[in-house]
Amino acid sequence: MGIIVNKEDNKNADLERRISADLRAKAVETFDDGEVTDFASDSEYIRETTKTNRFAWVWVVLIVLAIISLVIIFTPASRG
Repeated sequence: MGIIVNKEDNKNADLERRISADLRAKAVETFDDGEVTDFASDSEYIRETTKTNRFAWVWVVLIVLAIISLVIIFTPASRG
């Protein structure tokens, strides 16, 4: 057995419409000044940075090799 629920039966439909209208009005109000916000308070630190180049995989390989070397060095050798 199942229960059929219609969209019109929603008790909070009026409240949902008022909330969405309020949010739309606030969004229009904040972006109405024409200024595009990037949500970064200080973006000066990004000016001198560069993107990762195509040789980034070399650093990954070197880090993995360093970890393997440390494991081999500090693992006690079994003497048998």
